[in-house]
Amino acid sequence: MSKKIALVTGATRGIGLETVRQLASKDVHVILAGRDKSKAEDAAQSLRDAKLDVSSIALDVTDSKSIAAAAKEIDAKHGKLDILINNAGVFLDDMQKKPSEQSLDIWRKTFDTNVFGVVETTNAFLPLIKKSDAGRIVNVSSILGSIADHLDPNSPIYNFKVPAYDVSKSAVNAWTAHLAYELRDTSVKVNTIHPGSVKTDMNAQGELDVQTGAKSSVEMALIGKDGPSGSFSHLGESLRW
Repeated sequence: MSKKIALVTGATRGIGLETVRQLASKDVHVILAGRDKSKAEDAAQSLRDAKLDVSSIALDVTDSKSIAAAAKEIDAKHGKLDILINNAGVFLDDMQKKPSEQSLDIWRKTFDTNVFGVVETTNAFLPLIKKSDAGRIVNVSSILGSIADHLDPNSPIYNFKVPAYDVSKSAVNAWTAHLAYELRDTSVKVNTIHPGSVKTDMNAQGELDVQTGAKSSVEMALIGKDGPSGSFSHLGESLRW
């Protein structure tokens, strides 16, 4: 049988890069995507040096032409896509400002990447995913997208409000539920994960290492036919929407 083909967006560093590493170590051919082709290729080469089956592609999830070109390239080379991990994301909120004080520019730029980028990238690759015998779409969200937890004074995030980021992840969760419903009678499974509070360049206050942060994405990417669809989880544990 041929190898599974996976695409990971925003994968030149941090959780994305580690997700590529872990998938490739499980005998998956992984296409490492980044906005900058040279940086993506450098990252892919570092993994090939470790004897992992990784290639690279230029893909900017905020650029329609870039998305379309990447989908065309992968179609030409592979004719299908088994796994899509929508990992690319930004965190732009001004931590010194209240929810009502965040600029509309921050809201727009956050949604361009975290929401519209996820939707457009998924839609562009969905025809290729449907050609897989067991397509898997994993959307990287956050517990900060949980409305239930934001309203619960006893939750760990009740006093932590970064609205543009939080609401963008709530939207990703809702998109996941809608797409999972649409694909409920197919072999394609769509799930959302929370990687945890991971110490990365984007989150200097994180508590988990990137190896742990990548595990949820990898586990959901490789679930079997009896696995869930339309779920929100962290390391196999269901989270509140």
